[in-house]
Amino acid sequence: MEQYGFHLSQGTLTAGLQRLKVLLEPLMPVLYARQMTEKLFQGDETRWAVFEEIAGKTGHRWYLWVMQSASVVYDRMAPGRGADVPKDHVAKLRKDLCEVVLVCDRYSAYKSLALEYDELLLALCWVHVRRDFLKAARSWPELEPWMCTWVGDIRELYRLNTARLKEWDQQLPLAQQSSAFAQRHRDLETKLSEMQGCYKAHLHESELHPAKHKVLSSLHNHWDGLTVFVTRPEAAMDNNTAERSLRNPAVGRKNSYGSGSVWSAHFAAMMLSVLQTMLLWGLNPHHWLSAFLQACADNGGQSPTDLSPFVPWQMSAERRTELSRPLPITVSTLEGGAQERAGPEAAETS
Repeated sequence: MEQYGFHLSQGTLTAGLQRLKVLLEPLMPVLYARQMTEKLFQGDETRWAVFEEIAGKTGHRWYLWVMQSASVVYDRMAPGRGADVPKDHVAKLRKDLCEVVLVCDRYSAYKSLALEYDELLLALCWVHVRRDFLKAARSWPELEPWMCTWVGDIRELYRLNTARLKEWDQQLPLAQQSSAFAQRHRDLETKLSEMQGCYKAHLHESELHPAKHKVLSSLHNHWDGLTVFVTRPEAAMDNNTAERSLRNPAVGRKNSYGSGSVWSAHFAAMMLSVLQTMLLWGLNPHHWLSAFLQACADNGGQSPTDLSPFVPWQMSAERRTELSRPLPITVSTLEGGAQERAGPEAAETS
C-alpha cells in the first residue's frame, strides 16, 4: 500500500484483521457440522511458524492440518503434530456412519486415530510407497533396476484402477456393477495378488539386501491400508488431493514465514477453510467475500443473522451461478461518471 502512496499503520491493519476474524467465525461451525455428516476424507498436515511465545512450548513450530471431504475443506492450526488433533476433529462424526474412509499417508497420528475409532478405515497412499522405492534407488544405484520394477508395477496399478473407474457406477454396490467393471476389477485384483506374492517371496530370502528388506517390509506392514481402494472405489489411491489443498498455504508460508501471533494463525486457517470450500463449490472467492462483507456492513458491522445465502449447499442454484462469476467492477470514466463492466472485461479473480 505504501508503494501506492497510502500510508497505514500496523495497528490499523491488525485491528482490521481482528474485526474480520469475528465476522467470519460463525461460518466455521457450519462447515464443521456439514463435514461431520460425510464418509470420505483426505487428510494431511504441514508445518507452520507462529512467532508468539507460548507458556510451556519450545520454539515457534506449529502445524496446519487439513481435512477435505466432498463438500468442505476444513483447516486447523495446532501447536503440535500429535494424534490429538485428528482425534479432536472427528470427535463429533455422526455416530450412524459406518466405514468412514480417511485417505492419508502413513504418519503415526492417523494410525492412532484408526485404532480409537472402529468405524474409520485408513486408505493409505501409494505415492508414498512409490517414493520409498525411488529414494532407495537413489541411495543404492546398483539396485535401481530392481527398485524401478516396483515403480512400474505401481504405475500399472494406477492404470488398471483408472480403467476400472471408467466403468464404475457410483449408485450401485460392487456386486451389482456391470460386466465390464467386473472384468476390470478382476484385472486389478490379479495384479495386486501378483505383487503381494512377489514381496512375500522376497521377504523369505535369506540374503535379501537391507534396502530391499526395508521397502518390502513397509509394503507388507501397510498392505491392508493400501488396498482399501479395491473394495471402496470412491477412495483415491493417494492423498494428493489433501496435499494440493496445502500447496498454496505452503507457498504463502514460505513468503510470510508464518503468523505473528496465535490469533492470526487461527485466522489464517479459518480463511483457508472458508475460501477453499468456496472454490470446491466453484464459487469465485473474490465475489463471495465481497458479497459477505457487504452483508456484514448492511447488518451494522456484524455477521448476517441468516448465513444460508453464503453457504454453498444452502444457497439456491441461481445464487451459486451468480457467485461463480467474477465480481463486476465499477470504473470512473474520463467524464467523471461511472460504468459497470461485466463479461470479458470483468476482473479475473479466480
